[in-house]
Amino acid sequence: MSAARAVCAILAAGTSSRMGQPKLLLPVAGTPLIARALQAAAAFPRVLVASPELAARVPAEPGLTVIVNDAPARGMAHSLALADAVISDREAALVVLLGDTPLVDAALIERVVAARGDADVAYPVRAGVPGHPVVFGPRPRAAIAGLLDGDTLRDLRSDPRWTRVELPEAGDRPFTDVDTPDDLARLRARLEPSPPESNS
Repeated sequence: MSAARAVCAILAAGTSSRMGQPKLLLPVAGTPLIARALQAAAAFPRVLVASPELAARVPAEPGLTVIVNDAPARGMAHSLALADAVISDREAALVVLLGDTPLVDAALIERVVAARGDADVAYPVRAGVPGHPVVFGPRPRAAIAGLLDGDTLRDLRSDPRWTRVELPEAGDRPFTDVDTPDDLARLRARLEPSPPESNS
């Protein structure tokens, strides 16, 4: 499938309660988490569903639509519905990327999109554990508007009505998210060079 027949929804409207500050504005290796997500999805038209604070900090870019979710308590399903509602091409695949999965890169997104083929859903998996991104075809997309509020993305992904492709991934890129200061510290230790030792 070409990028022209897929749209990426980046869900980034959470409250960052466990981080204690807006986590998606925090830098890793010099790049804020939200910028990493936008860069990973740059080959596709993108719909960013963001909190009011985050939306105000994201610069305009070609191919990027920013939707404000001012009701984060309604959960991820509400953000997904907001994104889906503004995508006019109902036959396009919907690539769902979470803003706090900073190791998901362009190559991984392309692999999952390509792996879907004619299936309804595709996602990476390791030892039976699903990861991100998740790609939904037209049939599951048609069910998004009817999802109950809450973090029900997994329910849509696992619905037995859909045919699915599980793409085996040995690494941890699809499974790493950032929720807490400890998560952020581990990621920075992994991706940022250590400062040189002082000789004094």
